[in-house]
Amino acid sequence: MRILGIETSCDETGIAIYDSDLGILSNELYSQIDLHSKYGGVVPELASRDHLSKIIPLIEDALTKSQLKKTDIDAIAYTAGPGLVGALMVGATVASGLAFSWGIPAIPIHHMEGHLLAPMLEDNKPSYPFVCLLVSGGHTMLVEVLDFGTYNILGESVDDAAGEAFDKTAKIMGLGYPGGPQISKLAELSLIEDDSYPRPMTNKSGLDFSFSGLKTHTANIVNKSSKDQLALANIANAFQRAVVDTLMIKSKRALKLTGHSRLVIAGGVSANKYLRTAAQKMMSEINGEVFYPRHEYCTDNGAMIAYVGFERFKRKIYNENDLSVRVYPRYPLDKLSQFS
Repeated sequence: MRILGIETSCDETGIAIYDSDLGILSNELYSQIDLHSKYGGVVPELASRDHLSKIIPLIEDALTKSQLKKTDIDAIAYTAGPGLVGALMVGATVASGLAFSWGIPAIPIHHMEGHLLAPMLEDNKPSYPFVCLLVSGGHTMLVEVLDFGTYNILGESVDDAAGEAFDKTAKIMGLGYPGGPQISKLAELSLIEDDSYPRPMTNKSGLDFSFSGLKTHTANIVNKSSKDQLALANIANAFQRAVVDTLMIKSKRALKLTGHSRLVIAGGVSANKYLRTAAQKMMSEINGEVFYPRHEYCTDNGAMIAYVGFERFKRKIYNENDLSVRVYPRYPLDKLSQFS
């Protein structure tokens, strides 16, 4: 069984082929970072146009590198939401068109379910149930994963997501785009451990997140600083420590609430080295286990979409005769039944 995965939710065109026996056969990715970096963020119209020019060549490359023909593909899985509507439309239209031409199903996939299950592509994969901390540019949430397709949202960001806060803070500091890696790299130059920055909403019960206040606090510190490299490094380190501490405090609460001993960290921010170190330390202290996807599966990619497509195809959780083009710029993870 082989599934072609298409990911075009934002600024990366991801194409992959998943084989039920061999795993990922090819994983092609084109990033638009250079295109958008001059603007300090993603320009939706430019993103859509770039997806349009890259998607077919990448599909052809994926088939060639996998030594497969179109007749070897059993289904096409594509990101239907959430994301930028124009970018999503490119992937959905191509998926539906190819599926019709090849006489196979097109399976819409929730982008966050892809991130949620990306660690399942690893040899050392978590067993169900577990708690997942999803941290990306657009989302920060804690999800209880009882089984495939059975998810309970425990908490989520009420304003800026963690990745968004990294990007915005980096821009305030005059760093490049994307901001997360820039802040992490700069933070390594700091020689102090400043824990004076607020850990938002950690003094309140519940598992929701808020990072806009921390971003504003950091902006005020930047404006008062000398702005030399060491000063900015100390600010970057203090900001990163505050974000990661907040994520860990909430994750520990979620594990205690659910009684689970396994924590999965996924999404673009899961590649952050300081976050991984902090999670490993926390889980060892409570005799738990922590799992992550490899770095190329942390950011947006076609492999995670192909894998979820395989699981849905295997379980027949899709409408076999529906090749309509529908995308969902905003789509709650707990509304997954509407994808079926």
